[in-house]
Amino acid sequence: MATNKALSFIHHFEPATLAGRPPLLLLHGTGGDENDLVTLGQMIAPGSALLSPRGKVLEGGMPRFFRRLREGVFDEEDVRRRADELAGFITEARAAYGLDAPVAVGFSNGANIAAAMMLRRPEALAGAVLLRAMVPLTELPAVSIPGTPVLLLSGIADPIVREDNARRLAAQLTNAGAVVDHRMLPSAHGLSQADVNLARQFLAGATEAAA
Repeated sequence: MATNKALSFIHHFEPATLAGRPPLLLLHGTGGDENDLVTLGQMIAPGSALLSPRGKVLEGGMPRFFRRLREGVFDEEDVRRRADELAGFITEARAAYGLDAPVAVGFSNGANIAAAMMLRRPEALAGAVLLRAMVPLTELPAVSIPGTPVLLLSGIADPIVREDNARRLAAQLTNAGAVVDHRMLPSAHGLSQADVNLARQFLAGATEAAA
């Protein structure tokens, strides 16, 4: 285990213990930090390298990955800037730790910045597990991510992310060429055992495809 402050984001890093598994980029939700999703990462991809940065934006003292104007309304200029910044950190971390392009695993705000990177800086990621994500950008750049695997898990009873918004994000990613598996789960905004099981299955499939 290591937490390294020398790169451009405070972050937690755990090296891989098994070969042939894609590294995970763990992206916390509002109020989380670099340790928040480590246990989840260990559960869904045992043996994978884990790279978990802390969001640089503070909202009421709570870390986030980009600014919002109010709940559900994002500062899209800041989203674009922060997505580029995070993509730069991934480049740094890959060089520092000898990593392949990671699969992002993001929850809520972390899932939103991962989706923004998929649509803006697709070279940074090998795929994504988006947990309770919503549309991060209404003005989309011209981007092509043919064949990139994405698992989007939404909650039917989510009071924050409406079903139509989640389906619009799935359509944006699909239109860009990603292979999107979008599931509506019988849950709210919080994570469930179904999220863990589906994410584990998805990542196991990604490992097999890379072998």
